[in-house]
Amino acid sequence: MKLDFIDLGKLSISKANMRFGRKAPDVSDLLPTVRKRGILMPILVRPVPDADLFEIIAGARRFTAAQIVATETGQAEPLPCAILDEGDDADAIEASMIENMARLDADEVTRWETFVRLTRQGRSLEQIAETFGLPELMVRRILALGNLLPRIRDLYRREQIDRATVRHLTLASKSQQKAWLALFDDADHDCPTGHQLKAWLFGGQSIRVDHALFDVEESGLAIVADLFGEERYFADADAFWMQQDAAIAARKEAYLDAGWPDVVLIPTNEYFSVWEYRKAPKRKGGRVYIELRDSGEVVFHEGYVTAKEARRLERGEAVEVGGKVARPEITGTMQTYLDLHRHAAVRAALTDHPALALRLMVAHVIAGSPLWTIRPEPQTTRNEAVRESVETGRAEADFDAKRRAVLALLGFSPEEPTVLGGHDEGQGLAGLVLRLLPLTDAALLDVIVILMGETLASGSAAVEVVGSELGLDMALYWQADEAFFDCLRDREVLGAIVAEVAGESIAQANAKESGKTLKRIIRDYLDGSNDRAKVAGWVPRWMAFPPSAYTQRGGVGMVDAHLCVQAACAASGPDTAASLIALPAPDVIAPERQAA
Repeated sequence: MKLDFIDLGKLSISKANMRFGRKAPDVSDLLPTVRKRGILMPILVRPVPDADLFEIIAGARRFTAAQIVATETGQAEPLPCAILDEGDDADAIEASMIENMARLDADEVTRWETFVRLTRQGRSLEQIAETFGLPELMVRRILALGNLLPRIRDLYRREQIDRATVRHLTLASKSQQKAWLALFDDADHDCPTGHQLKAWLFGGQSIRVDHALFDVEESGLAIVADLFGEERYFADADAFWMQQDAAIAARKEAYLDAGWPDVVLIPTNEYFSVWEYRKAPKRKGGRVYIELRDSGEVVFHEGYVTAKEARRLERGEAVEVGGKVARPEITGTMQTYLDLHRHAAVRAALTDHPALALRLMVAHVIAGSPLWTIRPEPQTTRNEAVRESVETGRAEADFDAKRRAVLALLGFSPEEPTVLGGHDEGQGLAGLVLRLLPLTDAALLDVIVILMGETLASGSAAVEVVGSELGLDMALYWQADEAFFDCLRDREVLGAIVAEVAGESIAQANAKESGKTLKRIIRDYLDGSNDRAKVAGWVPRWMAFPPSAYTQRGGVGMVDAHLCVQAACAASGPDTAASLIALPAPDVIAPERQAA
């Protein structure tokens, strides 16, 4: 065998070539490389007897690609060839099969290592794709393996983890990869693989970008792209839900403004079972049902009534519009805002009334509470502005100062997020009891009052009882901020607030103004700006103790809670509230108990 360059015109495909046939072979994957680099691997040929020609035993696709490039450029470059000795067809067929079948595609890790060497030599992703005739997405997928730790690549190369697992790991950060390897090495714990791995990486919720009801690009949320699929995912599920909830609220308002009699939100733990409902037009009481799913998807079911209501329609009876849930005068975000601020104020004020806190604790033990497990009130909200408003308010600062004092009293770190939990490593409950025994009754009450504040449920009837009993003035702890105005959307309520702070004549004069203008008028009076008389100490009716509503529509959580408290007291007798709330001062505790 010898090597030589042979003119293109002297070559033809041999019948002994395994790719011989009437149909030209597909060379679309080779063309980019041949155009850029020419033919690099020699073609296997043998002489044609009694002629200055050669037939191709192996390399028909390279030959075909070279012909196409020659036609495109008008120049036919000689091809590198390995010339076999003359022999029979069996030898030629064997050579063709060996040359074609011996070529195995490199595995993904090997290709990644090769592509990385090219990138380090200055080749761009586009140049690599052009040279090897690969789509840019495929090159990105191969290079994505470069985000994996060397050990993970080695596990994949040795087939100890499957393709689905390694592809999902390309979505993981370096710290997540290390955590996954720790689980992989731990025989006592299951290591997530395959599709379970995706859920593990996203904290149980892998929310696709196409489920967003808001503008993803303008949101600024971090996006993780799955290079091995069509999907993109939100990196932070909580941040997604903050914006998704706002978009859902806006869609709900739009439906109501369009004349739909009611819009019902179906939470993620429930389903819209279509067989339980019937289609009905808007004019006959048809509602809009908004179905929320854990995946982030939101489904809108327009124009439905219950099966019972549908039977009434069939009899010619109208669906009772009054039976539907009235549109509340405040949004869900405003409700959370109010609940958290009032809760913060109550527990801050409670720190000066330990006897009340002690009896609240006893009431919790007897009657139970959704928080009495025991765990602290989480004070959660998906709205960042509401969270910041509460955290930076005076009520939270006052409570935190006294919480730190109790932590110091118990010998715990003042940076602990809560007094609950013990924080006594190595000693447990016994160690905590030993620390509590030397405390005086007064000091113990200081501990109890903080524990009570931390376990007082936001938005609960207990908040109403304490705030009303103390005659709590919310103006001492709160003043209107941007987060409050952002939550304030109802024009009827805005008009009522303008009447409160500016007077009825001003409210009537501006009745047709936009919500934005009404908010500006309220701000001017609260700040004393733009020649407006300053109104000090104003709080909205919902925020006060006792609370009240601005409209007849209702739907205000804290007002409903206060009415429940009143109803419970009335049903149990006129002295019930007094007996529950009337508290002796700490100094009337029996002497023998003080001594103990």
